[in-house]
Amino acid sequence: MSKQSKRREALIYHAKPKPGKIEVIPTKKYATQRDLSLAYSPGVAEPCLEIEKDKNNVYKYTAKGNLVAVISNGTAVLGLGNIGPEASKPVMEGKGLLFKIFADIDVFDIEVDTENVDEFIQTVKMIAPTFGGINLEDIKAPEAFEIERRLKEELDIPVMHDDQHGTAIISAAALLNALELTEKKIEDVNIVISGAGAAAISCSRLYQACGAKRENMVMLDSKGVIRDDRDNLTEEKAEFATHRKIDTLYEAMKDADVFIGLSMADIVEPETLIAMAKNPVVFAMANPNPEIKYQLAVDTRDDIIMATGRSDHPNQVNNVLGFPFIFRGALDVRATKINEAMKMAAVYALANLAKEPVPEQVNIAYGETRLTFGRDYIIPKPFDPRLIAEVPPAVAKAAMESGVAQEPIEDWEKYKEELLERLGSDNKIVRLIMNRAKLNPKRVVFAEADQLDVLKAAQIVFDEGIATPILLGRRDIILSLMEEIEFEADLEIIDPKSDHETERKNKYAKVYWQQRKRNGVTLYSAEKIMRERNYFAAMMVNEGDADAMISGYSRSYPSVVKPMMELIGLAPGATRVAATNIMMTRRGPLFLSDTAININPSANDLTRIAQMTASIVKMFGMEPVMAMISYSNFGSSKDQTATKVREAVSYLHKRHPDLIVDGELQSDFALNKEMLQDMFPFSKLAGRKVNTLIFPNLESANITYKLLKELNKSDSIGPIMMGMRKPVHILQLDASVDEIVNMAAIAVIDAQQKEKKEANKRSGLAS
Repeated sequence: MSKQSKRREALIYHAKPKPGKIEVIPTKKYATQRDLSLAYSPGVAEPCLEIEKDKNNVYKYTAKGNLVAVISNGTAVLGLGNIGPEASKPVMEGKGLLFKIFADIDVFDIEVDTENVDEFIQTVKMIAPTFGGINLEDIKAPEAFEIERRLKEELDIPVMHDDQHGTAIISAAALLNALELTEKKIEDVNIVISGAGAAAISCSRLYQACGAKRENMVMLDSKGVIRDDRDNLTEEKAEFATHRKIDTLYEAMKDADVFIGLSMADIVEPETLIAMAKNPVVFAMANPNPEIKYQLAVDTRDDIIMATGRSDHPNQVNNVLGFPFIFRGALDVRATKINEAMKMAAVYALANLAKEPVPEQVNIAYGETRLTFGRDYIIPKPFDPRLIAEVPPAVAKAAMESGVAQEPIEDWEKYKEELLERLGSDNKIVRLIMNRAKLNPKRVVFAEADQLDVLKAAQIVFDEGIATPILLGRRDIILSLMEEIEFEADLEIIDPKSDHETERKNKYAKVYWQQRKRNGVTLYSAEKIMRERNYFAAMMVNEGDADAMISGYSRSYPSVVKPMMELIGLAPGATRVAATNIMMTRRGPLFLSDTAININPSANDLTRIAQMTASIVKMFGMEPVMAMISYSNFGSSKDQTATKVREAVSYLHKRHPDLIVDGELQSDFALNKEMLQDMFPFSKLAGRKVNTLIFPNLESANITYKLLKELNKSDSIGPIMMGMRKPVHILQLDASVDEIVNMAAIAVIDAQQKEKKEANKRSGLAS
């Protein structure tokens, strides 16, 4: 994608379908006059009077306790500098989005039009009663230090400048683990800090709190080494001025154990790295380009432990590991501040989490067989679902022990369960799918590439490195559309109806004829049918000229399924093809089967559908918790429709006791674990959060997923074909661009899985 195209895409993303990235959504009913009279006048007067009696009641009757202000004056925005408050707003909205998806914290972003410290502080103090916490953002140093210090002193709610403390907390956790691996003590190591802004100062202070000695630190700014004989040093720089008579980065790095980079790209040369001590720890955190390129660093020193701010290298120092969870813990005990004890608790929680066994979901997301604590894994990954259950409780406990908590937590297990429930509001599975596909991209045939939305999706898939698209359709239309959307790529474009593909069509036709000649297919009819795009695309996959295909955007389901069934066929051991949809609901991903293939499956069919769906759920690193759905509960109906579900459950319990599955169950009981626990405590699903629903027939499954999609605006990924020999998948009719991209990623993952199985099979035969 050209620079101009990327710019346009970013602008469209922020402008359409409505401007901005966040909105306010009511949390109470508002349909009737009675609802409105309670929400506003006269009913609203009652909580107002209760809060007047006791200000603490504001946490009981309003959203204050889960509301954080993200506040900036736009003086130090990302790498853009002082661009002003209005121009900083997209970044602040983005920060609000991260708060919500990682820790379920609501945000109002506030942009303040002043660079005067006193005016800024006064503004924040005046609006503070609205909020449960204040996140200061993108404020230039040294003003940022005074603003945070005074607000922490003068307000009774948590205040944190994330630019200072976020990087400090994450990097401190990584540093402790890196030093443990190198068998060095933090009080003994020599540390070089390149950069003297808010983040660098905060990192240096926190490292001292962890045990580092100030006399072992050397800090550099744009003028060189900060020495105590330099004039006009700020108070913060003077704090870290060294008495050593050195001037350059090379001199500072000689025999140093640790390098902390918070400055600019490519300032560390290989010879500088070579001058460091044995087993150097190098955190090159300048973004987007580090102080020394990752590959250059590891090629220069094979004993290095390297971290950057980038997601495409091991050991990413990412602030999203910190601020959402720190504020979550602080809000949940109504802390009056975020103090040093709470920050240190976050440091040790992150450091310790990296040493624990990694969930399979995280391994899958990063394409690892098994992530383990070591040189390439010293800090948890942002995808790690354990973060919300580990960091907030540590922060909350520290707040209680240090005397700043106003609402102590008593039941910690219940609190952790509540935190994990909050995680369900985030669609992390989509990011997992994309990351996993990018690790080993495949060739995917887009059988309707002459449709604008399909081509837009292919462009995203190509630009993001998810797959290599093969574009099928009318060549002239595809080329015209590519020019229109500025899709510049040297990709294979195939028009099955064109004479240019005669040789390949004839080859495919002969293969098809050989397969189907005893089913009334002549060679002539085979040659004719290969002009049809779905047959041609399926044959490409069948013959290994492509790894996967997706189709169905503009054609009926049967017309797309038929070529797949005729040419691809069932996977080894499969007796049935079925389809599942992943619905992105507020409670988390929900798998629904069978949404597309089997009209009225038998008990045996339902058994197989459940087994295949369980395999798909596991493919995404989740434990399947499956409810077999009906209109009755546990034998309350003797009708054949309910009976077949009961028979399928009985078979699964006998033959697959390891599967967490039960039924027959009504859908409300399946999805409401409290109701299920109260009424049917004997169920294998009692007390569990169901993530998979197996329906008794196609009608009920298809209606349900489409109702969820339209009424709740739930994103859907699917239908995902199960039981096919090759990775072939069908789009929903008139699918959105995002849905097509998601399905392309699913097709890639399916191809990866089938390739892995085939390799394992060959390996087994060879041995």
